[in-house]
Amino acid sequence: MKSYTYDEIQIGQSASVTKTISEYDVYTFAGITGDFNPAHIDAPYAEGTFFKERIAHGMLTASFVSTVLGMYLPGPGAIFISNTANFLAPVRIGDTITATCEVIEKLEKGKVKLKSTVTNQHGDAVMTGECLVSAPKAKK
Repeated sequence: MKSYTYDEIQIGQSASVTKTISEYDVYTFAGITGDFNPAHIDAPYAEGTFFKERIAHGMLTASFVSTVLGMYLPGPGAIFISNTANFLAPVRIGDTITATCEVIEKLEKGKVKLKSTVTNQHGDAVMTGECLVSAPKAKK
């Protein structure tokens, strides 16, 4: 596990994490958050929706941006300050998603702005956004 200090971070630097979303992930996320929306957990209900099947929580998808920031870039010691998330397409159980964060700006006081993109196994963007983090002051 490596972290990058503010001085080490470069514009254009990026990191990614990939995960296949399982039924267990969706149920566990529902249990942790209390979001039992039937679009996520009730197959008969979900069949009657626009998506025709259960979909993962949008915030479950977005949480992998946090994984990138906290574990890879800037990495351990980074503090997540803000995030925008534009949900473009559903994530279904069994989809393999890749969350990528790319440094787009270095700001004052050790803050770094990153572009976030989450794609599915077909390369389609399912979420985009921007996030702001405070980079670690020392190596972890």
